[in-house]
Amino acid sequence: MSNPTKQHYSIPLQYRKMENLHIVFWLFKDIAWCLGFKILGITMIVPTLSIALLISWRTRKMMSELCHNIAIAVWISANSYWMISEFLGFDEKIVWGEYTYKHLALIPFGIGVLVLAFYYLIWRPKHKEENETM
Repeated sequence: MSNPTKQHYSIPLQYRKMENLHIVFWLFKDIAWCLGFKILGITMIVPTLSIALLISWRTRKMMSELCHNIAIAVWISANSYWMISEFLGFDEKIVWGEYTYKHLALIPFGIGVLVLAFYYLIWRPKHKEENETM
């Protein structure tokens, strides 16, 4: 029996199909990375990141979705940079002190954390009354 007071979040089927295809591209990118298939791995960055950015754009009117989707997009960016650094052999080269080029992936990872921290620590507490997905 359904509860009429509960809010439901629904996503158009077209968007859901795009999100599911996004997961397929992401898996192919990471499988290619794992197996050392450089051309496939680097090629899969384009559709994976493009769809992540498109999903972010399409959810821009729902702050919870937007923040989480931006975090996913910067995660894919960090992950892709890390993969490229390994494929092209500069991942272990020193940038500064003990930090290597691979560590530069922490920048977009950190941006993702900051976006989610903004949502959970600042935006969400100030907008408790608004219906959101989270």
